Amino acid sequence: MEDQRRIEPAGRVFKTGVKIPGDKSLSHRALVFASLAESESEITGLAPGLDVGTTATALGRLGMQRTGDRFAPAERLTEPGGPVDCGNSGTTMRLLAGSLAASPFRVTLTGDASLLSRPMGRLVAPLGALGLELVTQEDGTAPITTGRASLVGADINIDVASAQVRTAFELAAIQADGPSTIDSPPGYRDHTERWLEAFGLGTAGEGTKMRIAPGRIPGAHYDIPGDPSSAAYLWASAALVEGAHVVTPGISLNPGRVGFLTILEAMGATVHGEVTGSIHGDVVGTVSVTGGELQAVEVFGNTVAAAIDELPLVAVLAAYADGVTIVREASELRAKESDRIASTTGMIRALGGGAEPTEDGFAIIGTGSLDGGTVDAAGDHRIAMTAAVAATAADGPVTVRGASAANVSWPSFYETLEAVWSSQ
Repeated sequence: MEDQRRIEPAGRVFKTGVKIPGDKSLSHRALVFASLAESESEITGLAPGLDVGTTATALGRLGMQRTGDRFAPAERLTEPGGPVDCGNSGTTMRLLAGSLAASPFRVTLTGDASLLSRPMGRLVAPLGALGLELVTQEDGTAPITTGRASLVGADINIDVASAQVRTAFELAAIQADGPSTIDSPPGYRDHTERWLEAFGLGTAGEGTKMRIAPGRIPGAHYDIPGDPSSAAYLWASAALVEGAHVVTPGISLNPGRVGFLTILEAMGATVHGEVTGSIHGDVVGTVSVTGGELQAVEVFGNTVAAAIDELPLVAVLAAYADGVTIVREASELRAKESDRIASTTGMIRALGGGAEPTEDGFAIIGTGSLDGGTVDAAGDHRIAMTAAVAATAADGPVTVRGASAANVSWPSFYETLEAVWSSQ
């Protein structure tokens, strides 16, 4: 059977509350932290998608033992006896590149065709400063080889606002023989820094500088909050229908993750957030979004980094808005599971909208409607789910080819979206 799904328009105002699955970024980090800990950890609310499962499986091959929600680090890492498969998950590969830097053996990290085309060369210099010889392919892609390094403290500055590069460096740096510092442009997700600081292994400095102290991560409890990148699909769907309302409790509200909410407000949706707690210094809260009349915006700078995964959704909102929306300084989109500049503009055009790709973003002509049609997800979970959201207020159904790509992050996404649309 062909891997596709037909989504009928919502056709009505809807109002509901939804518990969102666990945050993918925090789930990856909790698993890697647990693998480096000095004692057992407990992780509840792990994200259900394939990417997080890939990290758990990879760490299991390296010796971490799991019993339900409890994870015991290996007393001595287990040599995997071959390459470790990171599937479609760039986060898995980049975090393991750092966390395994001091392993007593060399480890090759590989993945599927999409992952093998994505840039890994940006890890070489930061990890090399610590003493790791990280080997990539000639063009800077995977497979990559890490491990068997005697790590020394280092002070570095990277030129991209990349949480994954920072995290890879920091996971290696806590295993070095002296303190390290890292600095970069702002706009990244600082989950790792907040956790290291909570565990006494990091100190935030001026601006975006972080000092990392060598040491062991303690065993801990991680109650993973909801994923704002997943919640964004429901927020966007509500924003497309005047008067529609969605409430999402228990969401990660890390400052590097809420750029999409800023964009929603600027476009005319009503957004309300309330802090209700934290996880090791990382803020958690409830977010509600109510749909309104949408206006075009221009998205650039730090907002791009804080909303990078949600920019395809911005394109859909822009198609229903008044005016021309411009997204720029977002060339990072070209290095995701698909070239998201091409796949996003292709999606809008396939649904009858006006879209123009640029070198570092796109322009969307707001016509106030989309026709419906067929979208090729291009193997990208974000495009598959965004195309489904585009159906919310469309003039006809949307068929998503490659719909199962959503399983990477949210296996029950389509059922959840349709349940939201049927709510009173």
